[in-house]
Amino acid sequence: MEKESKNSAVVYVLSDSIGETGQQVAKAAISQFDAGKYETRRYPYITEKEQIRDILEEAREENVVIAYTIVIDELKDFLEERASEYNMKTVDLMTPLIDAIGEVVGRKPRKEAGLIRKLDEKYFKKVEAVEFAVKYDDGKDTRGIKRADIVLVGVSRTSKTPLSMYLAHKNLKVANVPLVPEVPPPDELFEVEPKKIIGLTTNPIKLNEVRQERLKALGLGDSANYASMDRILKEIEYAENLMKRLECPIIDVSNKAVEETAGIILEILQYKNEEF
Repeated sequence: MEKESKNSAVVYVLSDSIGETGQQVAKAAISQFDAGKYETRRYPYITEKEQIRDILEEAREENVVIAYTIVIDELKDFLEERASEYNMKTVDLMTPLIDAIGEVVGRKPRKEAGLIRKLDEKYFKKVEAVEFAVKYDDGKDTRGIKRADIVLVGVSRTSKTPLSMYLAHKNLKVANVPLVPEVPPPDELFEVEPKKIIGLTTNPIKLNEVRQERLKALGLGDSANYASMDRILKEIEYAENLMKRLECPIIDVSNKAVEETAGIILEILQYKNEEF
């Protein structure tokens, strides 16, 4: 079979990942030519020499340019050698830029396939976790309790929301539920495994100070029932009794930074070996 006429060409884009970057570059290059028939064909997830061999066999019948975003040296070398045997033009879209960056920063590249996809997946997982924390903050929607990786429970001003957001940036879905004596706890709390629930408590004197400052920030007097010691003691007693019923771990956050409490939570729930 004869190759197509010289006014046509096909750009084969080979990638060890999705191949979108290479295809966009190829299309941008093709757009610079006014006449002729040009197209791109994308071949993602190239991980074996056999794949390259089959693709190049197919390409022998066409006027072809091989563009690739493959970072594994063994596969790159095989591609270049086989393409040379067939007198095919090849363009390495990644190595020149990787080498230039390496020279500037003084570090060697990881040469690991699909890293951008892994980074994107991690980023979107974090965004999803943050959105989850916002949606299921402060018991606004108890349906989140069953979907959460972690459920925080405690009285008002025990750092539930800051902790939820901090843990969300660790890619964990967190729901938090305020415990108030006059409000029955949601049924969902008793329908999930106790091991994913964390109870937060605090020193009543410390909580009194925090709540008084909160009232001042809102322009309210510090004599409101919300900050009274009797009310605080009642809330803490109620919350700790409920936590015992739930059989969940309890953390005293009195003198702990959010980061410290989060570290304890991750350790309790055995997330300490996860890569965040």
